[in-house]
Amino acid sequence: MSIDTRIQDQLDRLGVPFELFPCDPALADTANFCAAYGFQPDDSANTILVIGKSEPPVYAACVVLANCRLDVNKTVKQRLGTRKASFAPAEATREITGMEIGGVTVFGLPPELPVWIDARVMARERVVLGGGSRSFKVIAAPEILTRLPNAEVVDNLANEMT
Repeated sequence: MSIDTRIQDQLDRLGVPFELFPCDPALADTANFCAAYGFQPDDSANTILVIGKSEPPVYAACVVLANCRLDVNKTVKQRLGTRKASFAPAEATREITGMEIGGVTVFGLPPELPVWIDARVMARERVVLGGGSRSFKVIAAPEILTRLPNAEVVDNLANEMT
């Protein structure tokens, strides 16, 4: 099985060393992946598509550490400029990203889609990110994220879980 060519192409163009880490698709969800492969949740980052409920709806991709909870009701909603915001439904995520839940990555997204990165992600030495499918993860320095089109580091995009 190989990684999607559009994801591989974007990774190659970003100019930051990365590792593709194959994984069992049944273990792709963050908690299972970390337990099975020995990674720490605070080194794992999830990509979450959010929707601002307006006409037309607006979307953004958010990258947060696995030990944090995305602040959808305050920070995300304010940034989207809408009265209501939520996690995008699985069907919308599939349609916009071309990826399945559990394998969504910021690499290979439509270039016009905003990418918001919680500032805590940037403090890590390395991060484990989705690889576009449930069969791969991407391991790299967080700097790789700031090289993406429309990427912006955002303070307090997420809150640490207690």
